[in-house]
Amino acid sequence: MPPTATLPRTGPVLAPLPRLLAATLPVAAVAVVGSLSTTSNIPTWYAGLAKPVFTPPNWLFPVAWTILYTLIAWSGWRMLGTAPATGGLRRTRALALGAFFVQLALNGAWTPVFFGAHDLAGGLVVVVALLAMILWTIRLFLPLDRAAALVLVPYAAWVSYATALNAAIWWMNRGV
Repeated sequence: MPPTATLPRTGPVLAPLPRLLAATLPVAAVAVVGSLSTTSNIPTWYAGLAKPVFTPPNWLFPVAWTILYTLIAWSGWRMLGTAPATGGLRRTRALALGAFFVQLALNGAWTPVFFGAHDLAGGLVVVVALLAMILWTIRLFLPLDRAAALVLVPYAAWVSYATALNAAIWWMNRGV
């Protein structure tokens, strides 16, 4: 495994304001989509589902996601500030940023599929893909910016938990 020290900021990087906007606006958009998809469904459809004993209380979700979205945006902000001088690491950075935005799109897709469409199996497919992309993003971030990679670990842990929860809810409600 290559060294995992933070790279020096050499070469062109985004100016501070565009970098901040590029890191935070997509994350904020995903949060808004999630909120719009869940708000009306939690007290109605979701409340009527059979759920496993390890289901957290509803108040925990917005608290956890606020923290996680902040970490995700900070990680993206750090990565957008890297500009490796070598060709191999430049390619890794491009791939890493691509993976970052794909995982963000999958994050944004899960809530409308699970809550909006009431598609438990579809939600499970999306969340498994999301978890794989988060793990790959972390792997790609490590040689570029260790801090940006490590702050995504709680996100991966939460999505692992969410994957188990989605699977259990799907299993308990199949055929309903």
